Amino acid sequence: MEIMNAHWITPALDMGDVCPVFRRSFSAGRQVVQAELQITALGVYEAELNGERIGDFVMAPGWTSYDHRLQVQTYDVTDLLETENDLRVTVGRGWFRSPMPGWIDSDDKRSRYARPCGLIALLTLRYADGSEERIVTDEAWRVGESPVRFSEIYDGETYDARLEWNVKRTWQPARLLDWTKDILIPQEGELVRETERVAAKKVFRTPGGDLVVDFGQEITGYAEFTLDAKAGDEVFFDHAEVLDKDVNFYNENYRSAKARVRYTCRDGRQTWHPRLTFFGFRYIRLVRWPGEPGPEQFTAVVVHSDMKRTGWLESGNGELNRLFSNIVWGQRGNFLDVPTDCPQRDERLGWTGDAQVFIRTASYLYDTERFFRKWLRDMAADQRANGEVGQVIPDLMPEGESSAAWGDAATVCPWQIYQTYGNIAVLEDQFESMCKWVDFIGSVTKTPDLWVGHFHFGDWLGLDAPAGSYKGSTREDFIASAFYAHSTELVIKAGKLLGKDVSAYEALHKRIVVAFRKAFPEYLTQTEHVLAVHFGLAEDPQKTADALAAMVRADGTQLRTGFVGTPYILHALSAYGHADAAWDLLLRREYPGWLYPVTKGATTIWEHWDGIRENGGFWSADMNSFNHYSYGAVADWVFEAAAGIRHDEAHPGFSELIWQPLPDRRVGWLTASLHTRNGLIRATWRYEGEQIRYELKTPVRTLVRLAGREIEVQPGRYVFWG
Repeated sequence: MEIMNAHWITPALDMGDVCPVFRRSFSAGRQVVQAELQITALGVYEAELNGERIGDFVMAPGWTSYDHRLQVQTYDVTDLLETENDLRVTVGRGWFRSPMPGWIDSDDKRSRYARPCGLIALLTLRYADGSEERIVTDEAWRVGESPVRFSEIYDGETYDARLEWNVKRTWQPARLLDWTKDILIPQEGELVRETERVAAKKVFRTPGGDLVVDFGQEITGYAEFTLDAKAGDEVFFDHAEVLDKDVNFYNENYRSAKARVRYTCRDGRQTWHPRLTFFGFRYIRLVRWPGEPGPEQFTAVVVHSDMKRTGWLESGNGELNRLFSNIVWGQRGNFLDVPTDCPQRDERLGWTGDAQVFIRTASYLYDTERFFRKWLRDMAADQRANGEVGQVIPDLMPEGESSAAWGDAATVCPWQIYQTYGNIAVLEDQFESMCKWVDFIGSVTKTPDLWVGHFHFGDWLGLDAPAGSYKGSTREDFIASAFYAHSTELVIKAGKLLGKDVSAYEALHKRIVVAFRKAFPEYLTQTEHVLAVHFGLAEDPQKTADALAAMVRADGTQLRTGFVGTPYILHALSAYGHADAAWDLLLRREYPGWLYPVTKGATTIWEHWDGIRENGGFWSADMNSFNHYSYGAVADWVFEAAAGIRHDEAHPGFSELIWQPLPDRRVGWLTASLHTRNGLIRATWRYEGEQIRYELKTPVRTLVRLAGREIEVQPGRYVFWG
């Protein structure tokens, strides 16, 4: 990349919390036919040329494993060029220099906060006469204080509009920064953009006296406001996801994240939103506001990776439709360049476990191939020398041990991206990483051919957890050994597709299955039954699924699973003749159930089924996110089982289709649409009197299984009755 000819620059003087703005003035007197800017930063940046924003990438350059990989953006700025030009770049802390994660006190975290601010850029001017001029970041650039007086991922942003770009300020020469350029790579991931604007629903005064703006939908992004004001007037607000049972503003669950905006007005009418950070919120509390606010003055700006929408679900049940909507909003809120766990509190990390349980649903609702391939390359870059995969990627917690079902993202995620999109390149990219993960397990286990004696999160947040524990009652060695078998099997499948010798892994998998069945002849919990069935470890899967269904009924037709078992339980039931039990769980309106949060007004997926309890109280303040997408993984069951859209592993990318829907009269009708690499699939079933009308639009050869019948059809539109 030509940007390698530029230099890293940094402010010569310490500016404290103020975000610096780098400036370069230049002339373009001859006829310019093209002007191209390559740029990236240590932090997040916003660039302007002659007062106009360059590009629409929010939170550029995105979040990668910065020690190994830093994306470079390329912009065509020809249309912004004038004869005399002023190029300015404001750089905030972003992920690179924020103290993340918020709840851990470590040398690694402190060193991140102390990292230098840096900018590197190359502007190429191509003239009509064929000549070129290159302007690089060097000591000719100047640095001054920007109007952004503070900006940080967790704590928010402070801005003084009286100091905007055309105001005189002191400019100092930039200083060269000794920082490696070996980490620079071209842009790989999807761009993060403003994708939607949500008008405020209402402004109201709470019983506690707070002035609150309600946007009616939880989003990730920022609040934009418009007002007429005098220079020096102040706007100050903070953010929240929910109100408490007394309808008062509540954000204790943000923990140490302040999530505040402070804005000092200039004279006149002005519209503004934060520039270098983001928030997860539905409500804002106006601590200071000049005048009397109205809802027309506020807009929530939705920000996330700009992925193409590919999947839709709709039914005859309004609460189920709200659940589908919540799942989509959960993905949008947490797919901001990295698949995070939550977008609001002092966390917002790329938890590997969350990603692997949700990736199938994610890849149906949106085209996530580019998004995940970028993140998986960061995983490979951050993978430890012994093959261990951190709990989060980028790995901001190197002191944290890996865990089964978390580190297994190294195998599950590449395999699912290959299955959804049919592009073997993701397996080529990740195969070494996949193998290293499986080899790591073998190197640390205390019992050969099982995974025993290691830290694990277990069945996290399991509903059968003992009092005082976050972990469900499923045996940790059971979960770890089941995933050991699963990851080994995925390595075998990937290796065969790539023409690799996987005979050693085939032998290992056989030994794991034998050892597993010997060590765990009985299954004690719902999750143990689920994993034994779903991962092909049960000697008699039908008997095990039958026992699972009986256990679900004995438990009052409710889930007792946690983070590990919940994503697979409906699949395990319906695959062996218990679709009725699966539907009963999905449609359950009481706690615990997918529709319970809907009855409580949820607009995203909650971290806990009872994040808000029946009495209106909260599960806790310590760990209670109201935008946590993991349990939204149930949508893949709706696509594959309820709507019947699936393919076998030999036909990735839905190059051939198996259609076997599982209707339920309580829903009335269900439609699923899925844009695949081979075209649009649309499947519908609808109860009409005593019959069911089935409709299918398929772009590929399809095996249709309805009411015990099986026929093969070619691409086209079909109607069946059952």
